Order: sequence, then structure tokens, then C-alpha cells
Amino acid sequence: MAIRKILLPLAGVASARSALATGLMIAKRRNAHLYALHVRTDTRDVAPLAGEGLSGAMIEDMMKATEREGKSEAQALEALFNDMAKDAGVTVGPPSPASAPSASAKFESVMGREEDITADEARLADLIVVPHPKSADDVASADALHAVLFDSGRPALIAPTAEQTSIGTRIAIGWNGTAESASAVGSALPWLREAEAVRILFSPEYQRQGPSAARLVGFLALHGVSADTAQFASIDRSVGAGLLGAASDFGADLLAMGAYSHSRLRQLILGGVTRHVLATAHLPVLMNR
Repeated sequence: MAIRKILLPLAGVASARSALATGLMIAKRRNAHLYALHVRTDTRDVAPLAGEGLSGAMIEDMMKATEREGKSEAQALEALFNDMAKDAGVTVGPPSPASAPSASAKFESVMGREEDITADEARLADLIVVPHPKSADDVASADALHAVLFDSGRPALIAPTAEQTSIGTRIAIGWNGTAESASAVGSALPWLREAEAVRILFSPEYQRQGPSAARLVGFLALHGVSADTAQFASIDRSVGAGLLGAASDFGADLLAMGAYSHSRLRQLILGGVTRHVLATAHLPVLMNR
């Protein structure tokens, strides 16, 4: 699948820089269009959250403050976007025609509910680059990620916490035989075909019922992708830590994996591989659910 449109939901300046660098790098490499989207809080949503005991004037002041903060954040994000697009050599403007594709980018700030708007826009994008949930104190970054994973049906690429010089030259695949990991492999195929090296990481503790890593090697070979396999072990009883450690040992600059093979609620209560990776990964992670 060709990557022609990339969605980049931006919550705030604090978490935007690495995600913007990642999105612009991919857009330039793929001759794709990057749509950077900032969703401001609808001031009408503030009043119900204010609770009882506040006067109408106080609620109105809160609404005005929310609107001012949203506009200020949008202006700062657009300035950063324009500067980084210029430095990356990516044209700011509409998408190029399919007959003559070239890298382009657009910034837009809209008002509404971030989860709903992000999920809607993501359904008409080939790839969604999401700021790392831990790159700043922007709770909205995590909200956007979960909106993509659970409500869009599209792949999410979680940006690294710091800017990288390359993405996808050495790719690690976290494989456990599930539908989610198979979906991640499908989304990663454009990257896998161009990678210098591909390694499939597996573990008896990670594997679910489904095809083995050895069978995945044969499947990828049909697509012209040569891959080797490596078994990893938990670190401090954490499968997620073992997976990230094996990816680091391989020198991966991209990890592809399924997300939430177990339910999100179970992972929140008991912990899980997805949760650990989201909390601690430093490299870009391509996730599908």
C-alpha cells in the first residue's frame, strides 16, 4: 500500500517537535501529504465540567480563558509547523496530484472533541503519526492515540521521544501470531520491502494461538522481504521490556507490533506488552489493532 496521506494530530507544542520531525521525514521520503491537525477544546464543553456552585460569570470567564488558551496554542503550533516544514524542504500547501507526487504539508486548527475528530480524519489517512504519550504532559496525546487504535481501523506510528535521523532502515517485528500483529505486518510492508535488515522477535511468553515466527518468514519471502528470527526473554518479568531490549540489541529504528491483543481494561489492571511499550519505548513504533 502506498502512503499518500499522513495524519498528524497535535495536542500541544511540548509534544509536537519530535512528532512533526517524524511526519515530515516520512512525507518527504514517500512524496506524501502531511496533514497536521490541532483540535481546540469546544468552549461549550467547559460548562458541564464546571460543576455546581459556580456563577454564570465564573463559567463564562472559564470559557473565555479556554478559548484564549486554545488560540494561543494553535498559533504556537502553526509557527513551529511552518518553521520545521521549511527546514525540512517540504512545501506547505495542498496535496500534489497522483500523477506527479511530491511532499507537501498543511496545518489546520479546528474546534471540537479531539477523540471524535481524530478518529474521523484517521479513517481517510494511510498512516497516523501520533506524538509519544510520554513526550510531554499532554494527556490529549494519549487520547488521540487510543482514538486511532480503537476507532479508525488505521495504523498508528508513535513518534519517538526525541528526533531521529532515520526510520525504517532496520525493522523489528514483534510477532505473537495474533490478528493484531498480522495487521501490523501488513501495514509495515512498504517499509519492510525497503529495509536493510528485518528481524522477527518472538517469545513463548508472548506467543498466542496462531502462526509461528518461522511461518511469518516464509510469508514475508513471498513479498520479497528477507527476515531472520530471534527469541527474546522477559526482563524483570516484563515481556514488554524483553521485546524492547531485543529491538535495541538489533539496532532497530522501527518496531512494528500489534496493540492490545488482550483487552485494554485487562492491560490497565494487570499491565501488558502494549502498555509497557507505550510507556517506555524510545524508538518509533508502528501499531495496529
